Amino acid sequence: MSPRSQKQDQESAANRTISRNRKAFHDYHISETLEAGLVLQGSEIKSIRAGSVNLRDSYVAFRDGEAWLVGAHIAGYHEASYQDHDPRRDRKLLLHRREIQRLRGQVEQRGFTVVPTRLYLKDNRAKVEIGLAKGKHTYDKRESLRERDSDREMERAIKESYR
Repeated sequence: MSPRSQKQDQESAANRTISRNRKAFHDYHISETLEAGLVLQGSEIKSIRAGSVNLRDSYVAFRDGEAWLVGAHIAGYHEASYQDHDPRRDRKLLLHRREIQRLRGQVEQRGFTVVPTRLYLKDNRAKVEIGLAKGKHTYDKRESLRERDSDREMERAIKESYR
């Protein structure tokens, strides 16, 4: 194995996606994304590394000048002692004060929602990518599905033409 490919393998292992919130892209137009850290307990990070995370139906709430991840499910770690964590507890997001104020202003004044789009490990630290989102109408959702289906058919046709 060459040193270059070995280094790429190490980088990809250090920055690997654990969970994606595909429903967020189906239900919302994501206009902007931000990276935020998470305040976790020991059993939670072990469960995240095992891949036991679900971001569906989760969102970001603002309380007392802080951002909180609400509704994310991090399954209990089977090797943890009696001090295991609550899978649905609210988790504090680590963001700069100005970022929190700007996001909160967008939510209150312009009707946006802040949703997590993916959870990943970056240099062995859990990070969550949050997106500033605006809700889609039903006809937008149908249009997205139609586009995806037509893209799939084009890919199949191209693949068949090369055979």
